[in-house]
Amino acid sequence: MTDAVGLRELRANLSSYVDAVKTGREYTLTEHGKPVARLVPMTGQSAYERLVAQGVIQPAARLPSDLEPPVATRGTVSDLVGEQRR
Repeated sequence: MTDAVGLRELRANLSSYVDAVKTGREYTLTEHGKPVARLVPMTGQSAYERLVAQGVIQPAARLPSDLEPPVATRGTVSDLVGEQRR
């Protein structure tokens, strides 16, 4: 059986509950005393990890911090495209 916790209590102490879930505890979330959801630890691989392992996708070769800074401009992207087409 899992412990029950109200949404107000969960909001007030979210970090504590997340830490407890990381150790394996499970909670049933209640709203006005009625169960509405469960807070349980993650198991297995994430969808991203699974797709990488299957070879469907590849991780990025560079970190976002390695990329060049964005181009500073005025106007919208549509304006830029229009100027480049002239």
